[in-house]
Parts: sequence; C-alpha cells; structure tokens
Amino acid sequence: MATDDTDGYKGMSSDNIKGLVLALSSSIFIGASFIVKKKGLKKAGASGVRAGVGGYSYLYEPLWWLGMITMIVGEIANFAAYAFAPAILVTPLGALSIIISAVLADIILREKLHMFGIVGCLLCVVGSTTIVLHAPPEREIESVIEVWNLATEPGFLLYAALVIITVFILIFHFIPQYGQTHIMVYIGVCSLVGSLSVMSVKALGIALKLTVSGMNQLIYPQTWAFTLIVAACVITQMNYLNKALDTFNTAVVSPIYYVMFTSLTILASVIMFKDWDRQNPTQIVTEMCGFVTILSGTFLLHKTKDMVDGGLSTSLSMKLPKHVAENGFEDPEEGIPLRRQDSLRPSSQ
Repeated sequence: MATDDTDGYKGMSSDNIKGLVLALSSSIFIGASFIVKKKGLKKAGASGVRAGVGGYSYLYEPLWWLGMITMIVGEIANFAAYAFAPAILVTPLGALSIIISAVLADIILREKLHMFGIVGCLLCVVGSTTIVLHAPPEREIESVIEVWNLATEPGFLLYAALVIITVFILIFHFIPQYGQTHIMVYIGVCSLVGSLSVMSVKALGIALKLTVSGMNQLIYPQTWAFTLIVAACVITQMNYLNKALDTFNTAVVSPIYYVMFTSLTILASVIMFKDWDRQNPTQIVTEMCGFVTILSGTFLLHKTKDMVDGGLSTSLSMKLPKHVAENGFEDPEEGIPLRRQDSLRPSSQ
C-alpha cells in the first residue's frame, strides 16, 4: 500500500523530469520578461502613444524586444515541457514566474512588495509543489490524430465554443468601456485564449516529439491545424497582455493572470485529456488543496499591493490604471503624459 501511494512521485518517469526542468526554466525567463517588457512599454509610452490606449510605439523600442525575446525563450522551454509532461504538472509551475516578476518589480520598477506579499509568494510555491507531487502520469499518445480526436469530442468542443464566444464579447463589448479601469477584462481575454493555446501547444509538441522519434506527424493536416491555432492564440495573448502590463501594476497583472490562466488550462486539460480519469479521489482532492493554496498566495499579493499604494483606496486601486492619479492627471512617478480622464474619477471616497 505504501508503495502505491508514492509511485506518483518516486516513480516519476524521465520524460516527466525533463518536463519539470523545462517548466522551471520557462518560469524564470518569463518572470524576468515581464519586467523587461514593462520597462520598454514605459519608455515607449513616454514618447509615443501608450499600448494601453491602442498605441504600438513599443514596437520601435529595443528594450521591449529584449523582453519579448526573453519571453520567447521561456515559451519555447514551456512548449517543450508540454511535450514531455501533462499540463496539470507543467502549468502550476508558472507560480515561480510570479515570484520572479514580483521581486524584480520591487527592485527595478520600484513597485514595492509588502512582507505579506513574500508570504503570498511562498504559498504559491507550496501550492505548486503539492500539485506537482500529485500530478497524474502522462497519457500515452501514439499519433497527432489521437490528439485531434480528443479535441473534437463534444465536451471539449463545447468548452472551446464557450471560450471563443466569451472572448468576442470581452473584446467588442467590455474592452472599449472597461479596458482602462478593470484589470479582469484584459486578463480574461489572455487567460481564456491561453487555455486553448496550451492544448494546441501540447498537441503540436507531441507531434514534433513523435516526428523526431521517427514517426513523421508532419504529413497530417491536423498538425498544421494545431500550428495555426497556436499562432492565432499567441498573437491574441501577446496583444492584450501588453495592454494589461502597460495599464496596470505588474505585481498585480502577473498573479491574476497566473491564477486565471492556470485555472482555465487545468479545466481544459481535464476535459480534453481526461487527466482525472487516471487519478484516485485522494490525489484529486490534494491537487485542489494545492490550487487553493496558490489562490491564497495570489490573493495576498494582490491585497498587499493595495496596502503599499497609500494614495488610493483598495476598491479604487483595482479599477484605476497604475499611472493615473486620483485627479485624472499623470502620476509624477511614472512620468507618462496623459489626457484628463474625468470618467475615471471616483464619485465618492
């Protein structure tokens, strides 16, 4: 009995270990990229139209491109990790990127991290570790056709349809009205699209892994279909993540994005790859406890950010962009010129 309970950890396959190492490396690069890109966005916004209001001047900023290259390296490592390990193991390790971005934001961007924020980071690590140690074994897949069949089952098709409809509603209805004041709008688009991109990335990674091993999957149109889906999803994610980073505090964007992205990715993986079918109830409950621990950590990070920003109340700081002061003019610490935004002024204190 004792041996069975520990098989999930001590019996971790070499592929799962490779996926674990790649996922950790990915989080380091991605966490650092948030800060480098944010510096580039701020520098570009000081001399051009900010990304948060539809500008693309950051495309001419070398610092932003350095951050993008760093993120690409991280995403490549992440891409490879999904080819070796299940999504429910790889995705939660993104908590490490929260810690890195929060610490670097404190040091480089002067976005101060409260002591309880450090506790929040530790909770994220504990929760992620719990999930990793109780993750299900990777599903054995012999062809990209098998992945396509999983993706076209009614359950996942329904999930994908709901995601696409919700994303269109957010983009065309909510973003024009609330994009500059409500962080959940931009992050919602990134996270919903991200859950589909991870499933496609995993499918593409499996196809390339099988191809390298001698079973050519490039001859199947499904491989190229997954490639197009990945490209469309990544472009959408990057666009709206740039807007979120340019508009709101990095220390808030990172954990909220992580929580929503991880939640939806795990849900998508459970639906598509039926991860929980290969686990007993104890493992599933333990994973959920680990995820609740991560949620608690990100909640602490979010609330302690409000404690640091003494100029704004808790409710107001969730709605106003980081660089907009109470009077609607620019924040002198940011140095980014803004037009007066009377519609963002609080009606009462």
